Amino acid sequence: MNTRIEPVGLLVRATAEFLGTGLLVAVVVGSGIAAQQLSPHDVGLQLLENSLATTLGLAVLILVFQPVSGAHFNPVVTLADRTLGARHRLTEVVVYLVTQITGGIGGAILANLMFEVPTALSTKDRATPGHFLGEVVATAGLMLVIFALARTGRTMIIAPAVGAYIGAAYWFTSSTSFANPAVTIGRVFTDTFAGIAPASVLPFLAAQLLGAVLGVLLVLLFFPIRKKASS
Repeated sequence: MNTRIEPVGLLVRATAEFLGTGLLVAVVVGSGIAAQQLSPHDVGLQLLENSLATTLGLAVLILVFQPVSGAHFNPVVTLADRTLGARHRLTEVVVYLVTQITGGIGGAILANLMFEVPTALSTKDRATPGHFLGEVVATAGLMLVIFALARTGRTMIIAPAVGAYIGAAYWFTSSTSFANPAVTIGRVFTDTFAGIAPASVLPFLAAQLLGAVLGVLLVLLFFPIRKKASS
């Protein structure tokens, strides 16, 4: 997923990852709060509003930041990228992970402030076997979408494809497709529609790591050779 047009310093890339992940979580949490306020008696409509905002917001953020940092916004994407051959130094990987997680927390707090709701730990329990399986499926699918396109030289359509996949996965997975440790940790800090209770975080992270491993194995099976991006 390395699509930088020209070399960019680590500080700039880290800032892009921090801002991109933060804005992504702000989109998820903020649209969830808005959905609760606009459609208080219809959970299905709330999910539709939340998923549409996330689909569009994620695609736009990837388009903006992809030339700068690769627009990972996701620790498992960063780890998978390195596993699949990207030339990231260990220091770069650590910096990406830290900025993604702190950005996710900041994005949740920002959404709370915009809608004037208290920043508090979520009480929304999501730790069930069904949610665990949903996160494995969601994350494996996300890895396959991203790296199938990257390894076949179709990086220009990663943004809309990833946005579309996450929007769809909101509905076909039981977990509503977090598929991202940074987003998961960030959503702990809002006791609203998009929140997740602290006790549910470790199972979600474990499911996401397992899903990432399965996704990488599928990528290596179907797309073992990386091709250059088309101009």
